[in-house]
Amino acid sequence: MSNLNPNKLHVKFVDLDEDKFSLPRTYTLTHSDQTGDLFLTVSKKYDKKQISNLYTKFMRDEVLGQWKINEGIKELHLYFHISGGIIFGWAKLRDNIIRSHLKMVFQSIRFGEKNLIKKNPALDFSPILAHFKSNRKKFNTIEQFGQLKDYEL
Repeated sequence: MSNLNPNKLHVKFVDLDEDKFSLPRTYTLTHSDQTGDLFLTVSKKYDKKQISNLYTKFMRDEVLGQWKINEGIKELHLYFHISGGIIFGWAKLRDNIIRSHLKMVFQSIRFGEKNLIKKNPALDFSPILAHFKSNRKKFNTIEQFGQLKDYEL
């Protein structure tokens, strides 16, 4: 699994406080294949402009995320597109590629939200649930990947 280079992460906060937890709170994470830069938007809704260009629509390698409260527990839910629709790559290949970058994705959100976590340390103990979306049953899963604190740089 690859690690995050914080110098390559560009974080943008839109329409919410950087260090105050409120719902809805969503994440839109994309990257540049040319530079390796990562672009994280934290907002009340997904950054549709960030994921609307033709390349992103074809590759479908963006990560979308949101906080949910389940029985009083704050959970971070992240969504990964494995297969279905018009995208590049077979489900098994895409699943392997996405899984090889999960640590960096989790680190990106944890690092991007460092001020929020500093003011709200209980969030660091929130479980991370990854939703792998696929039209193939084998790859259409929801898995837990520890807690945010597990991905501190």
